[in-house]
Amino acid sequence: MRLFLILFALLAATPLPARAQQFGIAAVVNGDVVSRLDIENRRRLFALSTGLPVTQQVLDRLTPQVIKQLIDERLRLQEIQRRRIVVSDQDIADAIAGIERRNEMPEGAMRARLRGQGVEFRTLIDQIRVQIGWSRVLRQVLGAQAEPTESEIAERARATEARTGQPEYLVAEIFVPVDDPANEDQARAFTNEVISQLRAGAPFAVVAAQFSQSPTALEGGDLGWVTEEQVDPEVARLLAIMPPGAVSNPVRVPGGFSIVTLRQKRVVGRDIATMLSIRQAFLPFTSPLNPQAPTDQQISQLQAAQRLQSSARSCAAIEAANKAAGEKRPSDPGEVRLETVDPPQLRQLLAGLTVGRASQPLPTQEGILVIMVCSREQKNLGVATPQELRNAILRDRVEQVSRQLMRDLRRRANISERA
Repeated sequence: MRLFLILFALLAATPLPARAQQFGIAAVVNGDVVSRLDIENRRRLFALSTGLPVTQQVLDRLTPQVIKQLIDERLRLQEIQRRRIVVSDQDIADAIAGIERRNEMPEGAMRARLRGQGVEFRTLIDQIRVQIGWSRVLRQVLGAQAEPTESEIAERARATEARTGQPEYLVAEIFVPVDDPANEDQARAFTNEVISQLRAGAPFAVVAAQFSQSPTALEGGDLGWVTEEQVDPEVARLLAIMPPGAVSNPVRVPGGFSIVTLRQKRVVGRDIATMLSIRQAFLPFTSPLNPQAPTDQQISQLQAAQRLQSSARSCAAIEAANKAAGEKRPSDPGEVRLETVDPPQLRQLLAGLTVGRASQPLPTQEGILVIMVCSREQKNLGVATPQELRNAILRDRVEQVSRQLMRDLRRRANISERA
């Protein structure tokens, strides 16, 4: 953490105008500069996160959309500052750690990957600062409406119950705005570029966090469970025929293009699942594992995992072991649905593991896992919880306010793009 704060301080100490003068000005937004260095770093960041080759041709294709995104971010940052909303260094560090956890990356991996590709860490810091600050702006604008009332939740529950037997979809999205009809072809081309990389294996959550202009970006674009009535009609049509895991073609929606991925399907009120509460202890390696030539440290960690397997009698013991090993991965990964666990070998292991008994050591490239099932129960997930209903109401409101506020900010802005 100290290293993070030092890096942040050094970056913050370099004035933006000085960097802009050194690398040239790409745009001026209400007097604030977007430098060509900003553009270079952001487009490299996108290429890195999606697996695109970092060639001049690829970077040039990304440039128009990157400029528009950075202009929008300047507008958002100005509104954050106008409202005197503070985003702390710890907020940013926690968000980066969350991105790493969601994508099963070891601690510090984002910084190392960026440095290895010549991308300033400040690029990611600046982006996350705006995402967090903007979400707080939207909550401030919503005011009392940021907390749905019990009657509103009850009304949503009745509406959900009336749809019993109908399909429901677990969806994530990436939203690419089109603020001017003249830019539609450009935005569509960029969206197609994103889709091609997603289908080639780029992590949806990483791409959404970096390039979606929806308030859900920092959560990897997660929309939660939605019905056909809660999404754009064209999106609903696609969800009805998409298989789980698929990524859509560009969908023209009000305000821009949407890319959606369908994670799961279920029937409202009728989704019986086996839910597990588990704990895990992760014993890290100091170097990547070569199964044919393990190091002394890796052999020692394996022996420690074997001792843990034979001695652990409770989930508290697994938590304590994970803490002692440095908590490189969370002890509690959250409630797990057995039917969706991947790969199948892990699903089979969890299905057969006795509650309260530690698993055999599970080696990975970065370390060894020992898992314990704390509880196993059948649940009807087709019935939304009050918290899920509350989140859905708030998500709808936040999205509407975000798009309206951005339209207002663009309309009032003085923006000058340089050739």
